[in-house]
This record gives sequence, C-alpha cells and structure tokens, in this order.
Amino acid sequence: TCNHHRAMVFFFTSTCGGYTLYMGKDKYENEDLIKYGLPEDVWFHVDDMSSAHVYLRQKTGELLADISPELMLDCCSLVKANSIAGCKLNSVYVIYTRWKNLKKTSRMVEGEVSYHRQQNVKRVKAEKNKPIVNGLNKTKVEDHPDLWQIQKDRECEMIEEKKAARKSLIAVEREKEKQRKSGIRERRNERLKEDENIEATIERNKLENLRMSDDESLSGSEVSADSLGF
Repeated sequence: TCNHHRAMVFFFTSTCGGYTLYMGKDKYENEDLIKYGLPEDVWFHVDDMSSAHVYLRQKTGELLADISPELMLDCCSLVKANSIAGCKLNSVYVIYTRWKNLKKTSRMVEGEVSYHRQQNVKRVKAEKNKPIVNGLNKTKVEDHPDLWQIQKDRECEMIEEKKAARKSLIAVEREKEKQRKSGIRERRNERLKEDENIEATIERNKLENLRMSDDESLSGSEVSADSLGF
C-alpha cells in the first residue's frame, strides 16, 4: 500500500440528523481536504474573510436545498467561530457550495480556492451563536484519516452504483419491450378472434338465409299442391 500524507482533521457531529461536519487544522491541512473531498461534501467559508474550511458530508443523493435550517445554522456557526476576524463580529456572511465546484490552480496559495461555476455558490447571513458552537465542540474528534483512500473507495462505490443503475435500467427497458411485444401479440390475437367471429357470423347468416329460402320453397310447393286439388 502507498503511504499518503494524512491530514489532521477535526470531526464534529450535528444533533440535526447526525450529520458529520469536518475541517482541517490549518490552511495546509485544508489543501488535502480540497483535493480529496467526496461528491456528497458541501464546503463552507466566511465570505471575504480568512476562516476555516468547514465541510458538511450530506447523505448520498441529497441536494443543497435539502440542508435543513437547523443544520445550516450548525455549519455557519462553526465556520464563523473558526474565523479570527469573523468570530468577533455579531454577524457575517457565509458562502457555501459543493466540494466538486471548488477550483484550485497552481498559482493559488495554500487554502485559496475559486469556483468552476460562480452561480452555484450560495450566500447566507450567520449570527453569533455560542450555544451551538459549544454543543458542536463537545462532539469534536481529532483524526488522521487516509483521505486519498476514502476518496478512491467512494469512486469505486460510485462505479458500482452506476453499473447497478445501468443494469436496472436495461432490465426495465427489456420488460417494457417484452410487454410491448406481448401487447402486440394480444392485439393481433384479438383481431384474429374478431375476424373469426365475423366470419362465423357471416356463415351463420348464410345458413339462416338458406334455411329461410328452403322454408319458403316448401311453403310455396304446399300452396301449389292445394290449389290443384291434390
């Protein structure tokens, strides 16, 4: 196995749904977090001020819009508290976006980022909230995870998820095609049955007409015989 630098990461647990929040020890540790995030991660930072990079790990399939107001309060309170200038103010603005929207170029210094799509960066006002921060700090755990390995494992999971989704889609399409062909066969059989019924009706009508003409002939013969006095 390759030896990768293991960044010092602080983990926090939100009381809102048990979500994990995490941040690096400093701007150098933040570099690994920028590089080795997961698609489910949401990045938070105090707008126009130096601050920690706080990440929220959402559940698979969740959107930014799925972040509850209570969870948003946790994330914003934590990032504000970990800004040297921001923590002294009553309120600041916090920006947040998907981890995959973070853009890093070779000319940037440690901890500096830009965005692939500026329109995907959200902004929210955050007030000072010591009780929230104190509660989160009680859950604080220091760890040195292999971020590279975690990212690779998630990428492998996503490949398998895509394969399973593709397999499921193919199975659904095959079932639709089977039902379509079955429907065509049923409609064809129904038309054949209708044709057979029509033919049978025509035959019955023919026989009925023949019987009626025979009856009329017999009736005519009887009348003729009577008129001749036989």
